[in-house]
Amino acid sequence: MEKFELIAPCHFGLEAVLKREIQDLGYEISEVEDGKVTFLGDARAIVRANMFLRTTERVLLKVAKIKAVTFEELFEKTKALPWEKYIPQDGKFWVAKANSVKSQLFSPSDIQSIMKKAMVERLKAVYHVDWFEEDGASFPVRVAFMKDVATIGIDTSGISLHKRGYRQMTSKAPITETLAAALLMLTPWNKDRILVDPFCGSGTFPIEAAMIAANIAPGLNRNFLCEDWKHLISRKHWYEVREEAQGMIDLSVDTDIQGYDLDPEMVKGARENAERAGVDKLIHFQQRDIKDLSHPKKYGFIVTNPPYGERLEDKENLPSLYETIGERYQALDSWSMYLITAYQDAERYIGRKADKNRKIYNGMIKTYFYQFLGPKPPKKKRS
Repeated sequence: MEKFELIAPCHFGLEAVLKREIQDLGYEISEVEDGKVTFLGDARAIVRANMFLRTTERVLLKVAKIKAVTFEELFEKTKALPWEKYIPQDGKFWVAKANSVKSQLFSPSDIQSIMKKAMVERLKAVYHVDWFEEDGASFPVRVAFMKDVATIGIDTSGISLHKRGYRQMTSKAPITETLAAALLMLTPWNKDRILVDPFCGSGTFPIEAAMIAANIAPGLNRNFLCEDWKHLISRKHWYEVREEAQGMIDLSVDTDIQGYDLDPEMVKGARENAERAGVDKLIHFQQRDIKDLSHPKKYGFIVTNPPYGERLEDKENLPSLYETIGERYQALDSWSMYLITAYQDAERYIGRKADKNRKIYNGMIKTYFYQFLGPKPPKKKRS
């Protein structure tokens, strides 16, 4: 079976998590760069990557890497690429996104229109036609320029993979499903340990944790653009991979996952989202203030995305809010706490320096993932 190079983009700072996920699926990594991991796989790998990867935004089928410093050079090198290998005569194709960093060609709209013209010229010569109806399957092309080198890929996913299909109700500053899953995977939490999110909003952290615990594939309840690429990906792969995903689910798993929020509407929405995700039986949602956070058991995890003053009027409440977080965490003396926030003074008001701190870009916002590590639980004696 033909091997492709596939590109999986992710949040800056979380490449190692995605790399591990891809290797766990059994695929060979060819390159790790800022914000993306490239790996090798066949047509079935395209299906499995879309179905199983929790931490990537999409899966791109890499066409080429080319260097271009003039638009003429970009046109000629794009025209020389074997587009017919991927795009059939009735295919709908366009350059959906272009970005440029530290490159001489920096206008996204010009890059898009010149590359589209070059693709048309190439395919006209191959298919011996002057006009394309473009009424078949979609092939959106994405190009990223870095220091005059363009990485060109065709998007196989369509709607971003963070849209799992369960989240209809969202909070004011929601964390994406892919970012939530990646942050959970950065912690030592596993399904046998307690997990509490005291600012759960629409329930993303608890739901992603429950999906990991029950082994539910993130792509099981949605569709993908490349399902229509019948010339490249056999229908058989889709049936088999969906069957593989269904067979892995274990809803009998015993979990202690909890989500709290002060807003009753948020709690109601989180419950509905969990139900859509098929994990409502694995999570306990409750209306509760952070000042009431407590738990009788030891060695649990707090994983959360607390408010960080997106609006000016919220900023003045942040010191007391983070002081309360620190007090409640201190009372849970054997617990670990992981929180993502853009609030610069988080550690100061929590009253403790984080054991680890990782900078992560959440969209255009620079955030910090503060990691306060509790003691490890004693190893269970073998009976």
